[in-house]
Amino acid sequence: MIYLTQLIYLKPGKETEFDAFEAVAIPLIARYGGQLLLRIRPGAGALIAGEGSPPYEIHLVSFEAEKDFEAFGKDPERAAFLHLKEASVDRIVLIKGIAL
Repeated sequence: MIYLTQLIYLKPGKETEFDAFEAVAIPLIARYGGQLLLRIRPGAGALIAGEGSPPYEIHLVSFEAEKDFEAFGKDPERAAFLHLKEASVDRIVLIKGIAL
């Protein structure tokens, strides 16, 4: 089992495009044996260490194996909507881990 934490930072004013992408992508996670365990939006008032703004969203996702995550990333239905992700996401910090 692998766990992925994503800190997702958006371009200003691109929330609608990002939400449209997620409406397609999130349901596809289960097709690849994955599960969205946590999805939070910290908001502008969130306390963060260092400088900068908090991420728009934080996701915690699990997959049985790395190959399942990679297959999800190549899903053709998801690929058809990647233009929305590219238009809306400034950057993503991806943290991979395993349960101890």
